[in-house]
Amino acid sequence: MRSSDILIVDDEIGIRDLLSEILQDEGYTVTLAENAEEARQLRHQTRPAMVLLDIWMPDCDGITLLKEWAKNGQLTMPVVMMSGHASIDTAVEATKIGALDFLEKPIALQKLLSTVDRALKYGEMQAAAGLSLDKLGNSPSIQELNRALEPAIKQNKPVLLTGESGSPFGLVARYFQKNGNPWVEPGKTEHIVDIPMELLQKAAGGILYLGDISEYSKSLQQGIAFLLSKAERSNVRIICAASQQSETAENPVVDAKLQEALSACMIKIPPLRSQPDDMVFLVERILSELAETQKITPVKFSPAALNILRQYDWPGNFEQLRGVVKNLALGAEGGEVDEQAVGAVLGQMNRAPVSEMVGGFNFNMPLRELREELERRYFEYHIVQESHNMSRVAQKVGLERTHLYRKLKQLGINFSRRGGDKSADE
Repeated sequence: MRSSDILIVDDEIGIRDLLSEILQDEGYTVTLAENAEEARQLRHQTRPAMVLLDIWMPDCDGITLLKEWAKNGQLTMPVVMMSGHASIDTAVEATKIGALDFLEKPIALQKLLSTVDRALKYGEMQAAAGLSLDKLGNSPSIQELNRALEPAIKQNKPVLLTGESGSPFGLVARYFQKNGNPWVEPGKTEHIVDIPMELLQKAAGGILYLGDISEYSKSLQQGIAFLLSKAERSNVRIICAASQQSETAENPVVDAKLQEALSACMIKIPPLRSQPDDMVFLVERILSELAETQKITPVKFSPAALNILRQYDWPGNFEQLRGVVKNLALGAEGGEVDEQAVGAVLGQMNRAPVSEMVGGFNFNMPLRELREELERRYFEYHIVQESHNMSRVAQKVGLERTHLYRKLKQLGINFSRRGGDKSADE
């Protein structure tokens, strides 16, 4: 697989052109910056999969820029430092800040290609693993969740994640994925019954995540029981979720025998209202994610606005918070969200029964907005499933590539075209 973009930052035009030519010949897409200011802009515009960063530049050295990205939470891609006359101490310093590797000029061809390949695989592994659990916050309830997960991850038993509707089940499930091993989710829930052995084969040595089984029919739950009976033989760890409407409610929707089969390793995810001290951190993380994935301009929440979010009960939990932050960011005037805006959005939700939040969707939204949200999740899911191979995505969703690209742009979805995965409209 070829990543969509590699950003090369070097003040020497000869180095930039040489590295660019080599990498483009290998099928990579390359963006060039001759100084730190250009690098800042291109990092925001192109969201590179990795960066080759020169240490010595006239306006701002690479170490300073690396520190800046790390401090601002922008070090979300692998960075490989380059220099013709840097000391070992400088290389060590860069690694401590967050650089993945160091290349000494002149750079040998095979060394360049192997380092780039390793960096991109590392980046893919990090992306596949999703957000690390510490990005859910650091409140006592999240620390307790961490303590419960630590021994569970060392086992190979099936896992049942429980929690209220809207809990970050998928994010926590990703915590169990090891070293970039396979992660498989059924393309359709019917696949659980129709092609169970194919699912197990794809997930061999990794994780088969089946989502919220409390929403599944009896026949689908019986299909899960069959998968559980065959999983160990295929070296597959099955992870399921089961939502409930409140902390104390029993969940009668899940078949008793199935729940018993999953009871060996049950992890409870705390409700969002139990972590008010994490609210500022979570809002900032969601804003950063929206800027990265949907290019929604980050905004600032006033202290009073954040205080309202802290005090809210969050019946829809993490999914509801994400939706609220997105709506507020899109509607913000002057780059700031005040308490009146937050109060208005939460007030509208308070007038809607909690039961109308189904599967993370707010059914009080206008139909057009709800349809767009469903389509966005649908396409994002298939892009990840097909490892950004847009030809396979187009085939999977039944659209011509030109139509697919146009649709993704309309929905504000970033997508990567592999080298050689070109459309006639380009």
